[in-house]
Formats: sequence, C-alpha cells, structure tokens
Amino acid sequence: MYGFDIFLLLFLFLLVLPSFRQWNLERLRQGQIKKIEHKRRSRVITLIHRQESIGFLGMFARNFISIEDSEEVLRAIKLTPKDMPIDLIIHTPGGVLLAAEQIANALSKHDAKVTVFVPHYAMSGGTLIALAADEIVMDENAVLGPVDPQIGQYAAVSILKVLEQKPISEVDDNTIILADMSKKAITQTRRFVYDLLISNDVPEEKAEELSNALTDGRWTHDYPIMYEEAKLLGLNVKSGIPEEVASLMHLYPQAGQRRPSVQYVPMPYQRPTSNGKE
Repeated sequence: MYGFDIFLLLFLFLLVLPSFRQWNLERLRQGQIKKIEHKRRSRVITLIHRQESIGFLGMFARNFISIEDSEEVLRAIKLTPKDMPIDLIIHTPGGVLLAAEQIANALSKHDAKVTVFVPHYAMSGGTLIALAADEIVMDENAVLGPVDPQIGQYAAVSILKVLEQKPISEVDDNTIILADMSKKAITQTRRFVYDLLISNDVPEEKAEELSNALTDGRWTHDYPIMYEEAKLLGLNVKSGIPEEVASLMHLYPQAGQRRPSVQYVPMPYQRPTSNGKE
C-alpha cells in the first residue's frame, strides 16, 4: 500500500502542477496588464494567439481569431467608459473574418483614442482590426499583412483570374460559383476597410487607395508588410513597443518542446570597452 500511496501522490502532483503553473501565469499577466493600465490610464485588452499547452495532457490552446474572441473583446469594450482610451495588444495570424470585423467595428466606434500595439505580427484579420485604431504602434521588425479574402484554401482574386484566362465554356460550375462568391467577398471586404479608414478621418482618396492595395491580391496572403512599407502606404503607424508591453509578451510562452529550437541568454548585453571592461 505504501508504494501505491506514493504513486497516487505523484499522480496528483503531476495533475495539479500544470493547473498551478497556468494560474500563476494568469496572475502575472493580470498584474502586468494592470501596470500598463496604470501608466497609460487606459483599458488594456490583449488578443494574443500563441500555441500554449494547457493542462495535464498538454492540450493546445486555440491560436486564431474566433467568434469567442470577438464576444470577449466586445464585452471588454462595453465595460470601458467612452472617454477612456483603449490599448489593444495584438499578436495573431488572423482567423474568422466575421469576428475580426466585429472587433474592428466596435473599436472604431469608441469615442476615446484607440491604440493597437503589434509586438510581432498581426496578419489578415489582425491587420483588419489594427486599421480601426487611431494609431498603430509596431516593433521595428513587426509586420502587418494583406486582408484580401480567402475562399477555402484559395485567394478570392486568384479564383477570379480563372474566368479571365479561360473561356467560360471550359470552366466547371463549381469554379463559377466560387468566382461569384469571390467577387462579392472582395467587394464587401474592400468596402469595410474603406469605411474603417474614413471613420478615422483618412481622406477619401487615400482611403480608397489603401483599401484597394490591401484587398486587390497584389501580394500573397502571407506577405509581410514591414513598418517602413506600412508607413509608405500611408497607414498611421509608429515604431517602438513600450518595455512594459514587451514584458507582457514574455508571459505568453510558446508550448514546451523536447528540444528548444532557439536558445540565448535572456538579458540585454553591453558592448565591452577596448580594455575588455564594460
């Protein structure tokens, strides 16, 4: 029985340890969020999608924008006074277009200043959300991306090209239906982006130029729009992620692996002086 008791205690420990670690991580995150809110006098909302392992069995957390995300963000916005600034920290590959549009629409209607921080990347729907902000603050190496609609596994623009390059008699019915859906999706998304930009006082001509650039398929869907290019396009971007925001991102570690693919000493270095002393 003694051996069985040891085994039972060990099993309970392994069962409880992941939950305790997750609880402690959530506690640290809440503390850092409150620190940012106190410093900036704002409501901080995070939309961060990292592949985290949760629980004893190491189940992975969801890592894309979902309807559940939009419900939570909209709830947070409703709990925020209209005259209080909102800081949204976003790190996402994108996700469900409807969810991204709901979040963007709610942010654009908020009376006080909305700032979106992009520490690493905000692609696709993430960029759509960022466009609703009064200001986008990016790390100098962070990226945004096109918001051109995707129909299944294909870009909507690419589906339409089939009708341009082949006689209609040689195109199957399914492709024709997809092309019709693609045309509607591009029109709808372009109009949504245009309206977002107009709501942020972007001149009509510039809003039309930007909405076309981001939806017309000139780039692949995973094309990285770096800070410099975002600036050239005319987006209201600013470089320099605050240290407290970077510190918060450190509390969202990737799922553990048997062998880490990246290793380094996690501290800033200073260049030694000529005599070998700092």
